[in-house]
Amino acid sequence: MTPQDRIDRLEQDFGPLLAAENPLGQHALLAADARGEVLAEAERVLDAYGLNAEFVPPEFGGRLSRMDVLGRVLRPVFRRDASLGFGYGLNCFFAAVPVWTGGNRAQREQAARMLLEGRRIAVVRHEVAHGNAFVRDEFEAAPHPDGYLLNGSKAVIANAARAAGLVVFARTGAEERGRAHSVLLLDRAELPADRVEDLERHTTNGMRSTEFGGLRVHDCPVPQSALVGGLGDGYELSLRSSLVIRGLIPSIVLAGGDTALRTVARFAARPRPDGRSSLDVRHVRDVLTGAFLDLLVSDCLALVATRALHLIPKQMSAYAATAAYLAPKLVAESMDEMSAVLGQQSFAEDGTYGMFQKHLRDLPVTSLGHAGSAGRQVSILPQLPFFARHAWFADPEAPGELFRLHAELPPLDLAEAALLGDGDPLAATLVACTDLLEAADETDDDHADRSGGSALRFLARGFTVELDELRKVFVDIAPDDRQALVSPHSFGLADRYALVLAAAACLGVWREQRAEDDPFLADPSWPTAALYRLGRRLGLALPDRPAAAEQRVLAEVLARLHGRRSYDLYGSALA
Repeated sequence: MTPQDRIDRLEQDFGPLLAAENPLGQHALLAADARGEVLAEAERVLDAYGLNAEFVPPEFGGRLSRMDVLGRVLRPVFRRDASLGFGYGLNCFFAAVPVWTGGNRAQREQAARMLLEGRRIAVVRHEVAHGNAFVRDEFEAAPHPDGYLLNGSKAVIANAARAAGLVVFARTGAEERGRAHSVLLLDRAELPADRVEDLERHTTNGMRSTEFGGLRVHDCPVPQSALVGGLGDGYELSLRSSLVIRGLIPSIVLAGGDTALRTVARFAARPRPDGRSSLDVRHVRDVLTGAFLDLLVSDCLALVATRALHLIPKQMSAYAATAAYLAPKLVAESMDEMSAVLGQQSFAEDGTYGMFQKHLRDLPVTSLGHAGSAGRQVSILPQLPFFARHAWFADPEAPGELFRLHAELPPLDLAEAALLGDGDPLAATLVACTDLLEAADETDDDHADRSGGSALRFLARGFTVELDELRKVFVDIAPDDRQALVSPHSFGLADRYALVLAAAACLGVWREQRAEDDPFLADPSWPTAALYRLGRRLGLALPDRPAAAEQRVLAEVLARLHGRRSYDLYGSALA
């Protein structure tokens, strides 16, 4: 079964979201969300599909061979219910990644066996900072004959009570920088039942159906064989896991944004008794256009971040962090704009437009992650002085396969990803696309249209100039100048760099699609409108508003609404 077949099958198994008679449709999902329960029928669909196999590498019997495909497989689930997608499966993947990246073969086989048997694995992360040493909310593992003695508690763990396996980040050492924690892989069935206690479940405003409970462990012996990697490897394994996980964040947030946009577009397109509709209002048209552009930008970042793990693992660190930082920000802001179009219907928790409020509530939970957006910026900033000195305007550009939606990829090796990039080929792609656009023969109108036209050339040049401005700033900052790198000014510069990378990703995707069969993705309208929107955020000097390009994007919004296709790069058929 091809990846597209798997994605189509999962979409069809859920059935039409809006069909009143569908037991897995909008009405049933919203009712389960109101009760704080995951819809049992939906979990049975995922059981039959074998979703957990998507999180297991092929050598252990699973289907995890391509990270971009995993991001796409998650979308039919997250378009419907983030609690279902996160609680059933994605949290299990988050837990398993440290085992895939640092575990020995026996541990990988153990984790794979749990998942392929349909059981869950929960991750118990360490605290990254403490305001009071007397109230630490974490686990400690002290040396014990044949292993460790585990003690501690954590109040909020996804799937705490439902998980058969636990991946625990436990304190095993003194306060040595970066070496205080280790990772333990535990089978809860093998732990003494009287040493492990489930704590009360916590209710949340977003992802209401996800079970966020806690665990308290007292003098629980665990074997030496539970140690993943080496003693003190917890911090590094956490960072390496983040490289893998971050690339998936845009897929899950844009899936919720897809349903939100579809809900608002349906509201705006409904005819009123006088024959008019909300689409007659320019602001409404602008909001729909902007929301779709934000989803396309997010998907370009998702594509780059996931495919880079296969193609350029030594350079993908900044791209994964940028994708996880910028995509939730773009989607959240466009959802705020869309809520004004819906008006009072944006508060509805059931009925025709209730899915909007649900996805609006779920978004902050699905996008925050362990470290949040500031943590993602922090992981970008130390790399920029090096890029300014050695990479920008000097590196070769990224391989074209990075931007091709369906092209084959080298085998996935999660251990290959580097924590700090040794180059910035995506920025080089921005420069190469700018040169390509400027080399177009402006006297040949047909050639100019195919090459993007004057507006896209102007915008690409503006982002290239912005990259040069960033180079001038960061070349004067020493890589070890921590005070400069954590200043509010530097955080603002990291935000600007993220927008430059987003523009580069859009241009790379558009350039590589011009030889494909998708007339929309090959059209320069969407990258022109996308770069104009990104350029406004940056405060760049802009050309006249690309009205014709925006009209083309809006036409695609409405065509996909009526044609039941997804609001992402793939335009997949919906049930």
